[in-house]
Amino acid sequence: MDAETVNRFCPASIAVRGTMKILLTAINAKYIHSNPAVHSLRAYAAEFSNQIEIAEFTINNRPDDMLRRIYAEKPDILCFSCYIWNLAAIEEVAEEYRKLCSDVPIWIGGPEVSYETERFLKEHPAVTGVMIGEGEETFLQLCRYYAHIQEHAKSTGREAAFFSRESGGTDLFDIRGIAFRNPGGNEILFTEPREVLSFDRIPFPYSSASDFKNRIIYYESGRGCPFHCSYCLSSVEKSLRFRDMKLVKEELAFFLRERVPQVKFVDRTFNCNHGHAAEIWRFLKENDNGITNFHFEISADLLNEEELKLLSGMRPGLVQLEIGVQTVNPFTLREIKRTTNLEKLKEHVKRIQRGGNIHQHLDLIAGLPYEDYRSFAHSFDEIYALKPNQLQLGFLKVLKGSFLYEHRDEYGILYHTKPPYEVLRTNWLSYEELLKIRQAEEMLEVYYNSGQFEITMKILEQLFYSPFEMYREMGAFYERNGYGEMCHSRIGRCGILLEFLEECIRIGTSLGQAENAWEYELFRALNEKTVMRLDCLERLHSVIKESLTFDLYYRENMKSRPSFAPDVAEFKEQTRRFCKKGRKSHVEPFHYRFPGKEEKTVKELPEYLADPIYVLFDYDDRDPLDHQAKVTIVKLEDV
Repeated sequence: MDAETVNRFCPASIAVRGTMKILLTAINAKYIHSNPAVHSLRAYAAEFSNQIEIAEFTINNRPDDMLRRIYAEKPDILCFSCYIWNLAAIEEVAEEYRKLCSDVPIWIGGPEVSYETERFLKEHPAVTGVMIGEGEETFLQLCRYYAHIQEHAKSTGREAAFFSRESGGTDLFDIRGIAFRNPGGNEILFTEPREVLSFDRIPFPYSSASDFKNRIIYYESGRGCPFHCSYCLSSVEKSLRFRDMKLVKEELAFFLRERVPQVKFVDRTFNCNHGHAAEIWRFLKENDNGITNFHFEISADLLNEEELKLLSGMRPGLVQLEIGVQTVNPFTLREIKRTTNLEKLKEHVKRIQRGGNIHQHLDLIAGLPYEDYRSFAHSFDEIYALKPNQLQLGFLKVLKGSFLYEHRDEYGILYHTKPPYEVLRTNWLSYEELLKIRQAEEMLEVYYNSGQFEITMKILEQLFYSPFEMYREMGAFYERNGYGEMCHSRIGRCGILLEFLEECIRIGTSLGQAENAWEYELFRALNEKTVMRLDCLERLHSVIKESLTFDLYYRENMKSRPSFAPDVAEFKEQTRRFCKKGRKSHVEPFHYRFPGKEEKTVKELPEYLADPIYVLFDYDDRDPLDHQAKVTIVKLEDV
């Protein structure tokens, strides 16, 4: 065995320093996110807690900056937690770190490297080995393995042989659930698979909430999923386990006591066990601290009457729900092995919505089998009609180990070679069509999911026969004018929307005399009943200017005033009379009455009012679900 290979598995620095330092490294998608895996690993390996450090970065950190900090930590063993969003960064940092510190073992784990592990290790010689699947016990055994090397070096004055069972301690072959390169050769060796742990044996990973100030804390009360959706890695897991309810309540009490802003449950299909879900929701309702928000991923169609009643009695903002719909195409649902009762799902979403106390986030996936462009547009329109607080439009990610990955050729799925492996084309959806869907997705994020244009979007929808086509045409407009390549303020977004509206009016009143393909496509997207009424189009321009002004002040007391809003000097007396809170309130005149939150859709344009109404925006009293200001129509005779 060559010296470099020996050092990679048996670092001499441990013997030299007389101590061992293990660095668990996480690269998160955003600063607000935390990584539950590294905290769980450290908690489980409590006997080495004084020797384990955690370093968390985001994908926005430059690789050189991450490399510099890791190097400064001087670890004896370096570990990375790998996911689709961070693998490329980890590969780069690991490769460069290996050049600097060839004697430090680099171990990685996580869903992104637990499949096709042999190929990964052959392609990445900088990596020492992979922890496959559930990692807590595996990581502990690795810590003990390296601790044995340290003790052996202290007692004998020489390094322990990498494979030697004669040394009287643990060697890598005794550690289940790992893969590593054969020293002195290119063969990749695998140990026996590791059995899953009893979930109650895994300690609570959080000791101090102050370490997670202004960040989302992730928590799991169960692991595994009873369903077998073909695009998801959770379907590959063979077990479904729940944490003992006594432990769960103690741990949730910690979050409540520490007044953590948000806790996100990472349980797959949280409500698949009705008793488990109801008990947790009941506990949260009874022990609500008035601050902490809890996020759950559920199947809405599985909700029973007890759960619906519990949810209806929650404090507004205590709970938010993420509901995976994915598609309304029955052939697609059957092909991806997803059992969904769509009618019951819609019924339950509407019922929860009527309570006005729970933020709902509904998901769709583009690129699934049997879902073509028209089918996806139909799925979008049908779910958009429910008017959830957010509609997340995602794109299929072809994950290693999933059923869709194994059958990708059968479905004609082409996807990006590098993470996150997003779909490029399928047998049913061309790349050009996928780009159109992406245009719609970008505008959906800006003008709907942001919550910053609530009133305007309700009104603008009337101009189009399909909400999906409205967002797609908006995206096409951005692209034609180069707006997608720029950063825009909220007022800037308003100006672009007015430009888009003017273009729609021009095309709509041309009675189909399109000069090119995009004009013809835009004309087809417009609602014929609306475009044939010239008076509606002329009034629409005036309405949208005021609705945009309403939306701007609905969210905040603007420091800059849009050019299309009336001069504040025109209503300075009303401002003096009604704005008693300074910048914590604002009054604005409007010549139209706009829909309230209970009105999910608008069927007619509001009528023009000769005498304006005055609306007071109170920023000290906000909606707990979308943080919009409280709105009151004030009368001039009121003082």
